Amino acid sequence: MLNKAILMGRLTRDPEMRYTQSNTPVTSFTLAVNRDRKGPNGEQVGDFIDCVAWGRIGEFVKQWFTKGMLAIVVGRIQSRNWEDKNGNKRTTIEINVDEMQFGETKKARGEGGTVATSTYKAPPFITPDASDFAELGDDDGDVPF
Repeated sequence: MLNKAILMGRLTRDPEMRYTQSNTPVTSFTLAVNRDRKGPNGEQVGDFIDCVAWGRIGEFVKQWFTKGMLAIVVGRIQSRNWEDKNGNKRTTIEINVDEMQFGETKKARGEGGTVATSTYKAPPFITPDASDFAELGDDDGDVPF
């Protein structure tokens, strides 16, 4: 079976780290991910995805990520059932983080945590000339393995 999620979005709050009874760090945060389409009134629509990072990845997230930062998360979708204070059964869907990367450079974020726009300029396309190619010899048709 395949269960892999790749998301890019902004943290909605500072990550919160706690420890399990066996002293394993676990960090939780929420990622705001924009949808491809706008809403009926032209507004940007997004999803708020809960994420959980365990162990060293959780420590990394807590140390280096803060509210508003753009992050790339790779992980797997998981659901868990639990019971609230009133005894109601609840289900939570979240991303169990396997990898997390910065989505932008510190310089691109600008001063004071505000996000500066950055543009990517593609390198010029280089057209090869005929001297870059060579004629291949005859092939005997055998498979090389």
